[in-house]
Amino acid sequence: MMYVFLQTLISGVLVGGIYCLVGLGLTVIFGVMRVINACHGDLIMVAMYLSYYLHRTTGVEPLATVVVTAPCLFLLGYVIQRGFVARLRGSYAEDNSLLLTFGLGLILANTALVLFTADFRVVETEYSRAVWRLADLSISVAYLFSFVMALLVTALLYLFFMRTDVGLAIRATTQNRMAAGLVGVDVERVSWISFGLGAALAGVAGTLLMPIFYLYPTVGGLFTIKAFEVVVLGGMGSITGAIYGGLALGIVESFGAVYISTGYKDAIGFIAFVLVLVFRPAGLVGRSRL
Repeated sequence: MMYVFLQTLISGVLVGGIYCLVGLGLTVIFGVMRVINACHGDLIMVAMYLSYYLHRTTGVEPLATVVVTAPCLFLLGYVIQRGFVARLRGSYAEDNSLLLTFGLGLILANTALVLFTADFRVVETEYSRAVWRLADLSISVAYLFSFVMALLVTALLYLFFMRTDVGLAIRATTQNRMAAGLVGVDVERVSWISFGLGAALAGVAGTLLMPIFYLYPTVGGLFTIKAFEVVVLGGMGSITGAIYGGLALGIVESFGAVYISTGYKDAIGFIAFVLVLVFRPAGLVGRSRL
């Protein structure tokens, strides 16, 4: 019984670490711009296709394609922000951003459907099915590699916000947009950098998911839901909360799959999401501005 418990906990933590990265991009965009990015999962889907075809055409290691996917998604995020989101003005901007990004998500998903068909795709690597043994416990090498990279990216993101001028400007804009502008922060520049950064994080997440998840054009909808669950579980606009929320979601889903049913895994995570909304709407660690 203890073996099953520990094995389930390890699996939940590994998956939760990747969920953290899925939710971080959405957290950054909402925390700075108060924009509800409903196409976040579709950005992850774009990164997965980019990583997949880079691997197929060049033979490069899938996880190594992050050096291409992250900058490309940053540019895509910049185009979305400057070309569409920046045009939203007025008191209904936040509500309209949800409709706008939802529509953009539909465009991205259907474009992928036309270009790549609805076929499912997977990436097979030397470590895809490899397992490390720790006493009687089994650890998936693919999940472990993705988990370690997710931790590294999260640590670098934290240092970026705490130690760089741009990071400090983003935090200042998050805390008080008007005051930041009054003390010389270029709020518009911070906005497009933040949206690009959130999209780049989606690119990293998509790259890390490629060796362990199947790919199809509408997979972005699933990841959008996961990202919202992570953000709400941790607290809207909180990077620390996104980390806790991702780990909590991964562990809840893992235990639900083992002790209830694998068929209800996603539903169990959604139930936890609804319960937090009802009984603790501020999230597990409360709302925080980055």
